[in-house]
Amino acid sequence: MGRAFQNRKESIAKTSDAKAKVYSKYGREIYVCAKAGGIDPDSNLALRSLIDRAKKDQVPSHVIEKALNKAQGTGGEDYSPAIYEGFGPGGCMVMVACLTDNPNRTFGDVRQCFSKTKCKIGTQGTVSHMFDHSGILVFSGEDDESVLEALLMADVDVTDVESEAGKITVFVPHTEHFKAKQTLIDSIGDIDFEVDEIQYLPQTTTAITGDDVELFEKFLDMLNDLDDVQNVYHNAEI
Repeated sequence: MGRAFQNRKESIAKTSDAKAKVYSKYGREIYVCAKAGGIDPDSNLALRSLIDRAKKDQVPSHVIEKALNKAQGTGGEDYSPAIYEGFGPGGCMVMVACLTDNPNRTFGDVRQCFSKTKCKIGTQGTVSHMFDHSGILVFSGEDDESVLEALLMADVDVTDVESEAGKITVFVPHTEHFKAKQTLIDSIGDIDFEVDEIQYLPQTTTAITGDDVELFEKFLDMLNDLDDVQNVYHNAEI
């Protein structure tokens, strides 16, 4: 099927300032996840996956512990998720996922990124219907048939299973993500997941060429510089 997805490892920060932004984004996400579902990773599967992902992206333990301790206390920031949609350079479709304590500020900041790069921000539903909200699990292996069989036997609603270059990729609806992960661990054993995420996957791609490539990169840089932005999903193909 060849579904494209964005591997977070491709954008690991290389400078200290950029790393600080990555740590801040993870800290905020861990805080919100722990605040909503509890600080125990054994009972909060979303938190467990998030912490595993943070460790893979080399987030220091003290950053994770600080976020968990903060979530354990009373009060604190009241962050809420927000997704902004629109069209980027070359007409590509873009979804910007945020965690914000001030929606008006965040919307203004995101809208400025769109307007300064000749892009168009839309209303809710503008492009989201062209993305699938999917769980993605990638790990070493070649026997995709046995993986698919194990998932189906556990009544997991599987979207697709791919095998390429010694890696197996499992796509499931986002609601089945944690069930699929636990099923794989139960059937295979201890797995080192290269990718363990929930993303918005584009159903189609839009080719970006010429001057739009530079504009698109500027657009992404501006969005990623915003503290409230957690992820940017798009269907651009350069």
